[in-house]
Amino acid sequence: MKLTWLGHSAFRIDLDGAIILIDPFLSGNPKFTGSVEQVSEGATHIILTHGHDDHIGDAAAISKSTGAQIVANFEICMFLLDQGAASINPGNTGGSIDCGAFDVSFTPAAHSSGAVFNGQSVYLGNPNGMVIKPKAGPKVYHMGDTDIFSDMALIQELHRPDIGLIPVGDRFTMSGTTAALAAKRFFDFGAVVPCHYGTFDLLKSDPSEFVAAMAGSRPRILVPAIGEALDF
Repeated sequence: MKLTWLGHSAFRIDLDGAIILIDPFLSGNPKFTGSVEQVSEGATHIILTHGHDDHIGDAAAISKSTGAQIVANFEICMFLLDQGAASINPGNTGGSIDCGAFDVSFTPAAHSSGAVFNGQSVYLGNPNGMVIKPKAGPKVYHMGDTDIFSDMALIQELHRPDIGLIPVGDRFTMSGTTAALAAKRFFDFGAVVPCHYGTFDLLKSDPSEFVAAMAGSRPRILVPAIGEALDF
């Protein structure tokens, strides 16, 4: 499996039989300097954690151009279908979906979800984390945007993710210190990748607080550059 950080909370996962984009906030991302067409080439699925613009991003346009199926809650799927998405596969908190080469399970997240469209606020359901479970390969838990919450212990018990993609930028999500507490107290990750930092001035500029707070813990702490791929 190859995992590529695309900046903010956006990732690409290359699996045998599937290419997944998660929260593809690309064309409006001030730190993303690549080509949307290049990073979305061959995409089969787009997984969305919640409805904020910095997570939905280019999802509808990528789905329209590649045929990629959008996997998200019902409200987001219907919202993007109206914007021309080629294919949707809705679920919701507590459910799992068989996507062929992988399953995906919807977990809770402590955040909010919605968008402004044509000058109107649009309700887009509850936020989620997503556990991606390849038929062959490590399980990846993208926490979405969230605070720490004690039921993370149940996510570990039910899904046993191997890799954690963890927001650390503070203000809208956990701080680095809180994110490290969540990772160490509730999970048995083999590797963790911090995200949702440095994109805007309102966020922490780097993940150093998280890295320092994780010192001496079991997981490998991986801090890729934007566009850098990690092999698992």
